[in-house]
Amino acid sequence: MRTMSAAAPSPRRDTRGIVDPAELLTRVRFRRHTPAPELRPYLEHYWLIDWELTEPYVTQVVPHPSVNVVFQRYGPLEGPPEAAGSSAEVSGVGLGVFTQKLTGLGRVCGIQFRPGGFRPFAPAWPVSAWTGRRVPLTEVFPAAPSEDTVLSPDGDHARVAALDAFLLAHGPAPDPAAEQAMELVDLIRTDRELRRVTRLAAASGLSVRSLQRLFAGHVGVGPKWVILRYRIHEALERAESAGAAGAPDWSRLADELGYSDQAHLVRDFTATIGVPPTAYARAVSVP
Repeated sequence: MRTMSAAAPSPRRDTRGIVDPAELLTRVRFRRHTPAPELRPYLEHYWLIDWELTEPYVTQVVPHPSVNVVFQRYGPLEGPPEAAGSSAEVSGVGLGVFTQKLTGLGRVCGIQFRPGGFRPFAPAWPVSAWTGRRVPLTEVFPAAPSEDTVLSPDGDHARVAALDAFLLAHGPAPDPAAEQAMELVDLIRTDRELRRVTRLAAASGLSVRSLQRLFAGHVGVGPKWVILRYRIHEALERAESAGAAGAPDWSRLADELGYSDQAHLVRDFTATIGVPPTAYARAVSVP
């Protein structure tokens, strides 16, 4: 395994996991920012969104196997300040498609941890304790800053500084198991030949059972789930590019992603996204 360093990945430039990202980017102002050097080994990035909508917009995301901390404020386009609401939450790994209806005015400042990177900041609980859940931030971090501390400053730089200050005040605690979990998830994400848990166990030097315990404690979901989720992300991206590059060869893609046949890929995609890949590709290619 490689050792951790501040030279962790920069914020991702891809939109994997976002359903119809081109449409989303016409409705909201979306940015990603790099955290402080001491935090980079544990975080994917900070993500900031602002919107001002005259009509409701529904966005969907197929979540990464990541924990997020989310500060958000929302309210009507017009009205008194007390009409606005706000919240701060820990959002565990989402098992299904996350759907959010955006209306009026809104602002979000989010922290996306690397898969395996959250436990060093909240070592008292296994990450599986938050899987499929959204809990108040103060339930996990009693001394967390208020929503206003993060959301009210003018400009991205000040909001990013507030997020840095929050995390630096809460760790991270040294955790070699977190390092191993992050490295193994990166291996799943980058090695297309790694399609089975037994092969991942062999690469890690762990038994399958020990690997599953590691993922439950530090990622929040099992290694098989992570493998399947990254397959769906890849299929989603291929479907989104179909408009410009022509329809993907679904049978070939199924083979590349380790499915036994095209029907298996179609079943997984449909169960996750709600429509077959061909229908999704047609929908997102409409100007």
